[in-house]
Amino acid sequence: MKVYDFTVLELNYFRTYCNFTADERQLFELRAQNIPLERCAEMMNVSVSTVKRMSRKVNSKIIRVC
Repeated sequence: MKVYDFTVLELNYFRTYCNFTADERQLFELRAQNIPLERCAEMMNVSVSTVKRMSRKVNSKIIRVC
């Protein structure tokens, strides 16, 4: 799922209703800016596998509120 493809209204809806953790919210915001997962991992100071795991959780929450 490509977060950057959502409209501003959809992004705001997800921010409000997905109950992201602080790390998930940070990743969501970075991905909304079309930043690759590898760069997100560097910026968040975590491993790529951790970011991929967080990304799956974010996607799962988005799917549940749709």
